[in-house]
Parts: sequence; C-alpha cells; structure tokens
Amino acid sequence: MRVAEIVMGVVMGIFSLYLMWKSAELPIGWIPEEGPGGGAWPFWLAAAMLLCCIAIVIRGIKRLTPESRSEELYMDKRTFRVFMLNAGGLTVMIGLFHIVGAYGAIPLFLIFYLRFMGRHSWRLTGAFALVTPIVTFLFFEIALQKTLPKGYTDPWFEPIFAFFY
Repeated sequence: MRVAEIVMGVVMGIFSLYLMWKSAELPIGWIPEEGPGGGAWPFWLAAAMLLCCIAIVIRGIKRLTPESRSEELYMDKRTFRVFMLNAGGLTVMIGLFHIVGAYGAIPLFLIFYLRFMGRHSWRLTGAFALVTPIVTFLFFEIALQKTLPKGYTDPWFEPIFAFFY
C-alpha cells in the first residue's frame, strides 16, 4: 500500500507538471474585458494538484498516514472490480461528450454512479443529475463565457443563449 501511495503521488505530480506546461501555452492570467485566459483553470488546478501530490509523497515517505504504514495488498479482486467500473463509467462519459455534450453526459454519469454504484435513492440521484448540469452551464457558459462541448444537442442551447445575451 505504501509503495502504491508514493508511486501514484509521483506519477500524478509529473502529470500535474505536464498539464501546467501545456496549459501555459494559452494565457493563464486574467484577460481584461474577457475573463480568465484559456489556460487559467487547467493551469491553476494542476498547480493545486501538484501541491497535493507533494504532500502525499512527503506523508508517505514519513509514514504519517495509516496507508503509508500498511503492508496490505494495494488492490484485491473486489477493489479492482470497483476501480474498473469507475474507470469504465468515466470513459463512457468522456466518449459521450462528442454525442450528447457535457450537459447530457454528466447527468448520465451521475445516474450511473449515484444510483447504481452508490445505491442512493432515485430522489437524490435525480436531484444531482438535474441540478449539476444546470449549475455547470451557468458557471462555465454564462459566468466564465467558456463553452463546453454540446455534441448534437447544440441547437437546444440557442434559446438559452438568446435569453442571456
């Protein structure tokens, strides 16, 4: 378990550095009259992720966490199954971005994850699956004026944009 924790901290830290480097190809600061540059959110999120990775590695090396003191197997059969279901669900969600866009893929993923993986009630699942894409839309499309993929649902958004702009 300890080795897996440290290795993943290092691997994710390297990935964070790569994301910061690629994001810096676009403006990462505030652009007057426009908002944050195209690379701002990915750059600063990757920077925060890098700090977390550094903390994970330090805590793992110093054996400060129960995981870093554990000699247990990292992934048993059940854990591997859950991991594959999660990875598969995320892969399908990303693949659906091209077809139904972010605002169709996100609620479908939430339904899969909350109801079928988490066994939460339909009421909770439905509330999250309805509210999350609306909040995401208002945050990205309206507040930040950054478009997310809409796939074949793009024409459905024209009346909404007409209302806001």
